[in-house]
Amino acid sequence: MTKIEPLGAVRERVTAELRQQIIAGSLRPGDRLVERELAERFGVSRVPVREAIRALVAEGFVHFETPRRTVVRRLTPNDVKELFELREALEVYAAGLAASRATAEDLAEVQELLDRAAAATEAEDAEVITDVNSRLHDRIVAMAGNSLLTEALEPVAGRLRWMTRRNEEWPQLLVEHRELFEAIASGDPDRARAHALTHVRTNYRSTVRHLFEEEHTPDIP
Repeated sequence: MTKIEPLGAVRERVTAELRQQIIAGSLRPGDRLVERELAERFGVSRVPVREAIRALVAEGFVHFETPRRTVVRRLTPNDVKELFELREALEVYAAGLAASRATAEDLAEVQELLDRAAAATEAEDAEVITDVNSRLHDRIVAMAGNSLLTEALEPVAGRLRWMTRRNEEWPQLLVEHRELFEAIASGDPDRARAHALTHVRTNYRSTVRHLFEEEHTPDIP
């Protein structure tokens, strides 16, 4: 007997696949999402596709141009600025907490991620680099030991990954992540916050440059 996949599981699977296609660039800004076509592609009914699209609207990946036309969202410089302002406020704070609270096991896990990032950088494997770098930031936030902080960043994590995906200055990212790790491992919250602040602002400028080909970006206040 064929096992029937629960509707909720189908919706999550379709949502995750569409989200990943947007982040990876298979679905580009302005591309239209048509329920019927997506349902045929995934081999599902239109109901979970409709719910997946609504979830992606809530996450900021797609939007309704008209009641009958849904497209992948076109990012603006202000979108990036606002998201990085939030990232600066929360991730810099998280780095300081992590420096105070990280255990030897925590640090070993981050070191392992850095080793994987180094190997992926040498291989110029964009998918692995993006995944590992995202995991590294998630791990630092988790090391802060503040569940509300984690919850505050969770809704925007996917959009951050989407924005930074086209930043291919991978060797520089690896250097910055190593310096941030060393600052956290030192146990000095001020040093960790300073490195986190530098990293976020450098990444902001690089992201705007790669997304919009702008050499000069407005600083985050």
